[in-house]
Amino acid sequence: MNGTQKLLAAVVGVFVLGFLMVGSNKEKTNEQKENESMVRATVAMETMASRKCPVAIKKFTGDQVYFPTSTDTDHQTFVSMTWDSAKTDDEYSFKKAVCTLHETVGGISKLEIDGKTFIEKEVKR
Repeated sequence: MNGTQKLLAAVVGVFVLGFLMVGSNKEKTNEQKENESMVRATVAMETMASRKCPVAIKKFTGDQVYFPTSTDTDHQTFVSMTWDSAKTDDEYSFKKAVCTLHETVGGISKLEIDGKTFIEKEVKR
């Protein structure tokens, strides 16, 4: 095989590979798009809650919290995070804080610390 034939074979190979790649990357179904959208919305809500809730808890208690002990979500409209104090009553000013964020509110819809409500906003449906 001379140099010209090798070059021609390489060009044909590139075109065949290109057609195979385009053919295998079919458009996503509506169900796949909905699932991806739901995952992105859930991640966005949890990220917002992870940023806003610790700031609000510190504002009302003076204690800095870092990682929630539990998280509850319906993966569409809300995420609720709970922080339980790991230290004794003398060292922490609260035992349990629950912060709920609704997508329609665009921020914290309810903050409850030791059973007392500090923030409560009406959730639009």
